[in-house]
Amino acid sequence: MNEPRARISHALPATDPGEAGLSPAGLAKLTAIMQRDVDARRLPGVSMLIARRGKIAYRRDIGALRPDGPPLRGDAIFRIYSMTKPIVSVAAMMLVEEGRLFINDPLAKFLPEFADPRVGVERNGRLELVAAERAITIQDLLRHTSGLTYAFTGDSAVQRRYKEAQLFTDDPANAKCFLTRDLTTAEFIAELARLPLIDQPGASWNYSHSTDVVGRVIELVSGQTLGAFLRARILAPLGMNDTAFFTPADKYERLAEPFAADPDGGPPVALIETRTAPRFESGGGGLVSTIDDYARFLLMLYGGGALGGVRVLGRKTLAFMTADHLGPNVRIPPTTLLPPGHRFGLGFAVRREVGMAPTPGTPGEYFWGGVAGTAFWIAPQEDLVALMMMQAPRQRDYYRQLFRNLVHAALA
Repeated sequence: MNEPRARISHALPATDPGEAGLSPAGLAKLTAIMQRDVDARRLPGVSMLIARRGKIAYRRDIGALRPDGPPLRGDAIFRIYSMTKPIVSVAAMMLVEEGRLFINDPLAKFLPEFADPRVGVERNGRLELVAAERAITIQDLLRHTSGLTYAFTGDSAVQRRYKEAQLFTDDPANAKCFLTRDLTTAEFIAELARLPLIDQPGASWNYSHSTDVVGRVIELVSGQTLGAFLRARILAPLGMNDTAFFTPADKYERLAEPFAADPDGGPPVALIETRTAPRFESGGGGLVSTIDDYARFLLMLYGGGALGGVRVLGRKTLAFMTADHLGPNVRIPPTTLLPPGHRFGLGFAVRREVGMAPTPGTPGEYFWGGVAGTAFWIAPQEDLVALMMMQAPRQRDYYRQLFRNLVHAALA
């Protein structure tokens, strides 16, 4: 009943770099530097896209689809990991717009196993469990203040409990982020609910499995699997035909792969297996996509929730999502995920300051990335959308900063 009837089938609009306010010399430098690193076998390949004023002004595929394999093709399929989160967050806000969900709803309204969460407190070297002072809300999940965590983001007593539970292999150095047990989405969320919270709900920002829980809430509210809801309401209407929770057999040849051995001397690299349909559709990190598919999603966001006559989300809802939802009272632990000068909205990091951060940027821009090396940002004040995809997990932070620096240097 709620599925948009319109579909986008045409190519995305393109423009000349000069007309888009991009320096040809700056773009040539971006291309040359990435080509240099591909030639030096620092990364197998990289796809890059820059849009200004809603039109694609730069698009390059450099390197190989897989090590010692064919050239990187324009329709290469990448594991996007946590760039799944913005898509799932948008899906949740679509339900808000339909009156089927409120962001201040308690999570236990949909998942009773979260009705009585316990918070882990370390005292004298022991982990004590205390009652949560308030309920976890949908907003907490979307802004990562739920008290849930990831095992890989630290070594607190609670995070050690996560590791001991052996629900998830979390190794961002090699993107080994996948289930260690054959669980359904519902089973995974039920197991997660048994673990203690790392902090009181609403007290601090902790990157976490929260968006996995959002995915399960979407299933319960919509009556569809997460994959089916995303396909019907976002992916198909926007023409994102290669974005899914797995790669079918007729698309295997398009999968981008990392180096088997880390070029910086680290351990072997292993990415999530995407060739079979998972029982757990991870709202926090399970999708694969192409650079053109994801560009459609980003241009929809840039367009205030609409692209090519297809409206996915209301303009004010999107503005709400990309505002600061942390405020001055939420603690932000030191982390490279949320650098100085930034806060967090509903599914996106949001830049607040011109300075303080390690790279140039514009207040009001919002962004996120994936552990295998994908990253994007949207800067409304600059009419800028930038997107990069690679499968090089240990090098991801370096190339995210490099890409940002070089793109900003190319702005005329």
